[in-house]
Amino acid sequence: MKTIFKMIGFVLLAIIVLIIILLVYLSKKPAAPDNYAEKNQTGGSLEAQYLQGGSYEIASYEQAVMQVFAKYTIYYPAALETQNKKYPVIILCNGSGTPVSKYLALPKHLASWGFIVIGTEETYAWNGFGAEMSFRHLERLNDNQTIDEKTNIFYQKIDLEHVGITGHSQGGVGVLNAITAQEHHSKYRAAAALSPTNKELAHNLEWDYDAAKVDTPILLLSGEGGGDDWVVTGEQLEEIFQDIAGSKVMARRKNTDHGTMLYAAHGYVTAWFLWHLQQDENAAKAFSGDSPEIMQNSLYTDQKLDI
Repeated sequence: MKTIFKMIGFVLLAIIVLIIILLVYLSKKPAAPDNYAEKNQTGGSLEAQYLQGGSYEIASYEQAVMQVFAKYTIYYPAALETQNKKYPVIILCNGSGTPVSKYLALPKHLASWGFIVIGTEETYAWNGFGAEMSFRHLERLNDNQTIDEKTNIFYQKIDLEHVGITGHSQGGVGVLNAITAQEHHSKYRAAAALSPTNKELAHNLEWDYDAAKVDTPILLLSGEGGGDDWVVTGEQLEEIFQDIAGSKVMARRKNTDHGTMLYAAHGYVTAWFLWHLQQDENAAKAFSGDSPEIMQNSLYTDQKLDI
């Protein structure tokens, strides 16, 4: 009998060890793989072009803060350090349990296209507070020649008149609240909400938002994996789309699950910000003109556009 109990104990111990190993692995596994651009299929030349890295060499900066989101992480064009030039901004809103340190491939990519990109370690971003604090941190960096008695490389280099914001899942709700409910909501010139939590589920989780208040040009994207994105179905995404009175685009990427939507449509996310924040007319063709590429792309469905 003792032998049986020992064997059961060893089995239970082995299971516990395996669970711990799995949890450690999952905690370290990136939410967006470094080689996502190589793996992603594209259905249009513009989507393919902007899924690839841009021409800027990049650098990074971190600043610890006494907030629940631990630190600010910024990626930026390395040329900022030597050039007398301002760069537009993209603020990141994190999905549930997904700090920016788990998807660094995305801010690196956007920085390579000439953006200053800021994110945090926040894991509860629905209300847009982390985005608001990120904006305020950028204001501080832009307005002060020295920070903590050190020369500040960002002084007068941040274009706070051209600010965009993007987020996935709970972070998509954070985007909607940042551009409607937070103090600097009027400063945003473009937004992209990826698989934002549907209105009913968000309400049940006490993550309420009011898409009818959105007046920032917004790109709404979700997945269609196995029929629907479980966080926001096609009907639910269209309901958000119809609530918005201003400039807007929506589409659902076929055969793409909820988690993969963090990066699967990143070519179009990049093009959206290049158009609105850098006035890139080539990128604009993905969404505007006589034949917007996203409307013809066979990898997407339920495309709707009101520019």
